[in-house]
Amino acid sequence: MKLLRHKISKRYKAAQASGKRQVKQRPYIIPILGLVLGFIIVAAALLGGNGKTLRPSEAHVVFLFDKGDRQVIDTKAKTVGDMLGKLPLHLIPEDVVEPSLDTPIPEDNFRVNIYRARPVTVVDSGRKIVTLTAQKSPRVVAQNAGLDLNPEDLATFDQGHLEENVIGEKVVVARATPVSLNLYGAQLTTYTQATNVEQFLAEKRIELEHGETVQPAKDTPITPNLPVFVLRKDAKIVTAEEPVAPPEQIVNDPSLSFGTTVVRQQGAPGKKVLTYILQTDAAGKEISRQVLQEVILQDPVPQITARGSTVAIASDKTGLMAAAGISPGDYAYANYIVSRESNWRVTAQNASGAYGLCQALPGSKMASAGGDWQANPVTQLRWCNGYARERYGGWGGAYNFWLNNRYW
Repeated sequence: MKLLRHKISKRYKAAQASGKRQVKQRPYIIPILGLVLGFIIVAAALLGGNGKTLRPSEAHVVFLFDKGDRQVIDTKAKTVGDMLGKLPLHLIPEDVVEPSLDTPIPEDNFRVNIYRARPVTVVDSGRKIVTLTAQKSPRVVAQNAGLDLNPEDLATFDQGHLEENVIGEKVVVARATPVSLNLYGAQLTTYTQATNVEQFLAEKRIELEHGETVQPAKDTPITPNLPVFVLRKDAKIVTAEEPVAPPEQIVNDPSLSFGTTVVRQQGAPGKKVLTYILQTDAAGKEISRQVLQEVILQDPVPQITARGSTVAIASDKTGLMAAAGISPGDYAYANYIVSRESNWRVTAQNASGAYGLCQALPGSKMASAGGDWQANPVTQLRWCNGYARERYGGWGGAYNFWLNNRYW
């Protein structure tokens, strides 16, 4: 029996010595085992409700489009400018980045476009100006070339031709003609693209009523500073000038991420002149006034806004939304709000006590969706889905409210 215990003890000591020799001969074993264990711990920490996982919110995937090429960038940058500043892009001041450099990167699959400046020849009344620009609006290209444009001046893109010593892209400016308009005694200066007086009246929406006349004749060609008189007999008339708000043109742009907006052309107000016929009493005091004419003296310049229409949401987030019962048609709206409220951090909390993916206030409200509301993203999203429906009639209404108020 003593002999058997001696043999077992001898074999145990030999095995210990062998293990130590293997560790000394293979020092990389311990770090590898530690790395594997670390991966296991991180994977367990990221495991969400119903077996779903969330990508770490500190880093985002960004699609960068430059010169027709797409780069996929994994970045922890907070803004577009922070990300681009770390890349060897060699941007020049004339290049355009959309969205702007101070735009936050709130979500995965965020799209950033770089438009490289190219030479464009601006032709203005025979004068040629070559400018380096990345702008898409011909009016903005002309203004960047140093031209002052009246609202009635037109600017259009065209292709240059060798016979006119213009190669490549060009912008042609068609200047409006100044007209000296006397409207019921009020002296006004306005501009027009019309070729004769009749077209001018139609452009300015001047309709001759009974007893009204215009001089010169309607078929008179428009020349610079042509005097045009609109007259009415036996009436007391006053005029008032008012601003005309610039219209906004919305252009859906698939090169931008959903929810991103970029102003491609700044708007400018126009001017209009209202002419009133006054009714007076026997003492000559005004009783009432009636609008006789509304003349657009200066057209407003529309504001052109590009609105992103591309929806590209990472699969980990769509999986969570699907598990929470959110309709696929609402994914874009829900992702937009959650990305900006919490950056998809389940435990996000602010000083006021708002908590979770959609910042419920207080966070304990989400207990109605499940007891695991503090850590389960699906439970939180299930509560958010009900909140969007009850308060805004759905995610679309919640999205519109968020755009106007920056909270929901």
